[in-house]
Amino acid sequence: MQKLEATSPEAQSADLVAGNIAQLKALFPELISEGPNGAAVNVEVLKALVGDATVTDADEKYGLNWHGKRRARQLALTPSNGTLRPCPDESLDWDSTQNLMIEGDNLEVLKLLQKSYAGKVKLIYIDPPYNTGKDFVYPDNFQDNIKNYLELTGQVEGGQKISSNTEASGRFHTDWLNMMYPRLKLARNLLKDNGFIFVSIDDGEAENLRRLCDDVFGEENFVAQLVWKSRVSEDTRAKTGVSTDHEYVVCYSRGDQVALRGSEKDVEKFSNPDDDPRGPWRSADLTGLATKESRPNLHYDLIDPKTGINYGCPPKGWRYEKSTMSQKITEGRILFPSNGDGRPRHKLFLNEMRSLYKNMSSVITEFSTADGTRDVNSLLGPGVFSFPKPTGLVASLIEQAAEAEDIVLDFFAGSGTTGHATFLRNAADSSSRRFVLVQLPEPLDPATADQKVAADFCDKLGKPRTIAELTKERLRRAAAKIKADNPMFTGDTGFRVFKLDTSNIRAWSPNPADLEHTLFAHQDHLVDGRTESDILYELLLKLGLDLCVPIEKRSIAGRYVYSVGSGVLMACLAESISLDDVELLAQGIVAWHEELAPAGDTTCVFRDSAFADDVAKTNLAAILEQHGIQNVRSL
Repeated sequence: MQKLEATSPEAQSADLVAGNIAQLKALFPELISEGPNGAAVNVEVLKALVGDATVTDADEKYGLNWHGKRRARQLALTPSNGTLRPCPDESLDWDSTQNLMIEGDNLEVLKLLQKSYAGKVKLIYIDPPYNTGKDFVYPDNFQDNIKNYLELTGQVEGGQKISSNTEASGRFHTDWLNMMYPRLKLARNLLKDNGFIFVSIDDGEAENLRRLCDDVFGEENFVAQLVWKSRVSEDTRAKTGVSTDHEYVVCYSRGDQVALRGSEKDVEKFSNPDDDPRGPWRSADLTGLATKESRPNLHYDLIDPKTGINYGCPPKGWRYEKSTMSQKITEGRILFPSNGDGRPRHKLFLNEMRSLYKNMSSVITEFSTADGTRDVNSLLGPGVFSFPKPTGLVASLIEQAAEAEDIVLDFFAGSGTTGHATFLRNAADSSSRRFVLVQLPEPLDPATADQKVAADFCDKLGKPRTIAELTKERLRRAAAKIKADNPMFTGDTGFRVFKLDTSNIRAWSPNPADLEHTLFAHQDHLVDGRTESDILYELLLKLGLDLCVPIEKRSIAGRYVYSVGSGVLMACLAESISLDDVELLAQGIVAWHEELAPAGDTTCVFRDSAFADDVAKTNLAAILEQHGIQNVRSL
């Protein structure tokens, strides 16, 4: 039985460096050589493969560079040893929902989602800090980002403090870029090949964001820089005398040859008043677009064969040449005026349209920041959350890029607009899109004027004073309102809450002054106070299973056994398994496994310290392996 430890690959998030090396090796085996720390890339060979054996890292080259870029890239590649702990009591419809609300540092959360959600997200929308000088920007700790997170959110004592990135800082743009770069790198891995990312931004960092996304997603995958008219007020408050009434939504795709959905081409105008067997149709223009000199075959007199009325020829001719027009008249596709007045038109059938959509505009004028404020005020009350994005704006982007059952991700969730918008779109078109929201539990300070209302609101709810609590409460209230407004909608309006924490698997950390105590303390490799549910969901993350995958529980030999994903993972996390219990427990697991008949291999996991001795552990593993369960692990 293989033992899972803190350093085991299964106990960590995806190793992106190893994955990159494996892909390079598959394409160019000659690139990979042995280095002091294992497989390494031969940079000189790489240069030769791309036809450039002279370029060095010091040479000038086109692109966005800043101090700390290499370290930020390395930060994205460093695996996380954290976990996400389930919180059913803070969730809504835990047993049935497919939506996730994750409380934690989005950098670490994005790392933890790599195995389970890589290549599965269709749409990412984020509204990151605009870097106005008042935004919350905190330093990522290269050595221990989990500890950094716990210190910042007041969960442990430490020296890290929340601060703003003021314009007086000599690293004003640099700090923002270092914060965004690793998060975008990790986000790209989660997108489907035909997925999209939308990023809201203003003039302050719009240019840097474009260059940053060119680097991460590829300049060829730029889709659009949408201009959003965010303000409707004519009040000019800027020092320059120009009222800035717009923001941007920058869009990139994960791969090429993909396009946004666009808007519907007035489908409601199609009908079938004459019960035409060819289906719904609408009247369409029949005139052409070419002069007689360029297309003489489209210029002729058109005569109604029933009335003999000659409608002549318009200046740009007709849409069809004469023989095609005669065929369409025979088929009843040409609509002649009943009284001879006007011009002939033709039937445009819905089922013959190449596309039911037209391109979306690069200018968005339908929504304003005032709409976003009204959305939140109607649910939480006035002044609780400042400048939220309009629900309609995000819902329109979801309509553009995410279809039924697609996953929508927002890792700067804020007030929860993306979750609310997903609920709205699902109710509008009876779909079942899922969302994954990530929000830092940033503390709210009642002594600060713009946070006092929000802090008081949390106090009234009896909840911690954090932005994440506002996110969850908005989702709860939005779900109730949508169900009340749409009584026929029976879709998913719940969400599962998870919180970032250190791994349940204890890392070896000896105390040189008291090795005896350290050895005894590490007899159980699991952290004290963690529940079976905590451990089970870490297994889901580390084995690459969806956090909403179905989980069944049975009592076998007096101990709970879990089946995840119809038997893909089976786990018994009981704290004691004696030699006398082994036979009955193993046979019960085998019988359930045969009943489930999973399509692929099954991994079966036990608590290592639960076994009375090595004989009990060996016997149980042997019985399971004899019946086809080969992957038996212990924690």
